[in-house]
This record gives sequence, C-alpha cells and structure tokens, in this order.
Amino acid sequence: MSESAAELRERLVRGVALFNSGQFLEAHEAWEDAWREEEGDTRVCLQGLIQIAAGYFKATVQDQPRGCVKLLTSGLEKVSAVPADLLGVATAELVPHVQRTLAEAQRWLDGAGPRPELAALPKIRLL
Repeated sequence: MSESAAELRERLVRGVALFNSGQFLEAHEAWEDAWREEEGDTRVCLQGLIQIAAGYFKATVQDQPRGCVKLLTSGLEKVSAVPADLLGVATAELVPHVQRTLAEAQRWLDGAGPRPELAALPKIRLL
C-alpha cells in the first residue's frame, strides 16, 4: 500500500537534502524507506534515485569504480524510464549531470582518468 503523499514528500525532501550535502548513503536510506511502500512509476523513480546515490557513494567513499558505473547506469535507466520530473524531482536536469559523472566514472574504471570529484557532483532540485 502506498504511503500518504505527505509522508512520501517528507522522505523525498529529506533524501534530497542529504544527497545535496554529499551524504549519499543516508539519502539512499531515506528514499529506501519510501521505496518499500510505493509501486508503479513512483517505485521505479525512487529506486533510480537510490541507485544513483549508491553510485556516488561508491565513487566518493568506497573508491569503487566498477560499482559506481554499475549503479549509475541502473539508476539512469530507471529515472529515464519514468515521466520527467515525477515526484517533483527535477529529473530532466539531473539526468545529464549523472550522465557526465557516468562518463567520468567509466574513464576512471578504464584507468584513463581520476575518480569524479565531489565538488562537480550534481545537486537535486525539487520543483
């Protein structure tokens, strides 16, 4: 059963604030609570955000390029598969930034570049 719109919004806002402050694991956890309760496109969008946050965690904390590439790829696929700006998340703005990070992460994985820099990572904007 889906949680109330107010509860979902609260968890979404909390996760965005954590993500934007570089607390990717904590953002992942905030969204995961909502993801468990949702279904349909909302569930897919939340899972995409969770995977994107986990990808950034792999890059910035765990120094794992393979995991970063895998999770960013999966997250992008999910966020791109649902209507743009679903849940009031500016996904149309987020996707190109994550795509750039994914390209950097792929170069990092291939040994052709450094890991993505935290200062260059995207922020999520709520509409």
